[in-house]
Amino acid sequence: MPNLVLVDSGGSNLGSVQAALERLGVDAPVTGDAERIRAASHVLLPGVGAAAVAMARLREQGLVEVIRELRQPVLGVCVGMQILFEHSEESDTPCLGVIPGSVRRLQASPGVRVPHMGWNQLQQRIEHPLAQGLHDAHAYFVHSFAAAVTESTLLSADHGQSFAALVVRGNYHGAQFHPERSANAGARLLENFLGLGG
Repeated sequence: MPNLVLVDSGGSNLGSVQAALERLGVDAPVTGDAERIRAASHVLLPGVGAAAVAMARLREQGLVEVIRELRQPVLGVCVGMQILFEHSEESDTPCLGVIPGSVRRLQASPGVRVPHMGWNQLQQRIEHPLAQGLHDAHAYFVHSFAAAVTESTLLSADHGQSFAALVVRGNYHGAQFHPERSANAGARLLENFLGLGG
């Protein structure tokens, strides 16, 4: 059984992510304790809200360097994914920098609202164990900022423009969509993540 922890990033979705993992039979305690995070087999970094707030929360707890130095599988969700990148345009925020690139504001246009809220189809870019079974699936998004499609992108989605929906760089993984609100696709993503070796 994986020893998974949720990093206390201050996101309002902590409870719903915990519940999604409980449905898979996985206990997922929330912690800001550096030693407990280092000792985990899998680390999940949730986040709802703003990149600057999430980064400030990690700094307050002395967790920025801890997360940068982890070697086990790490999964950032929504804002938790965005802060894995080098920089976010949202409040001009320096982020963790474990995945190259920047997060930029989605562009509104006729018929394209920002924030982007709703279900979108996932499109496969690269085969990877984390993305298994998710090509063409639909997932639930709520966001105003997104990362561009790069060589780190496993799955993309479209909302007026193509953006990264699932990314990987080494042991760091990120999902822009909300697994806890994405029904079967969300459960599959969490199962895939828990199946990754430490």
